[in-house]
Amino acid sequence: MPHVRDDKPVIIIEKSSGGLGGFFLGLLIGAGAALLLAPQSGEETREVLRTRGLKLRDDAQAKAEELQDRLGDGYDRAKERMEQGVESARRTFREKRAGAHDAVDAGRAAVHTARDELERRLQEARAARGEEDETT
Repeated sequence: MPHVRDDKPVIIIEKSSGGLGGFFLGLLIGAGAALLLAPQSGEETREVLRTRGLKLRDDAQAKAEELQDRLGDGYDRAKERMEQGVESARRTFREKRAGAHDAVDAGRAAVHTARDELERRLQEARAARGEEDETT
């Protein structure tokens, strides 16, 4: 906070050593006060703490099992989707491969047909030329 002294502002910086030391000191004082002011005997307090500890452990174990089940279900769903995708890709590949084979077969047939047609025309041209040679 700026202070004015002789019409010149002065800034005061306060340093504090914030850290966990104060927190732990307060924690210890609070725990000690709780033990001193507890309305129950030490044996009763230990029994309550033991019961709550067991309940917390059981609750944590139940949550861990629930989380494990959720993760397992998520894994199973992801695995199933992946398998479906792979199968779909395989099916598409097989279809495309069959289409390519059909196209190659059709091309071969067209080549053979064109070759046969060219050979026929060549024979006809030779035959026509042979008739011309005989007439001349």
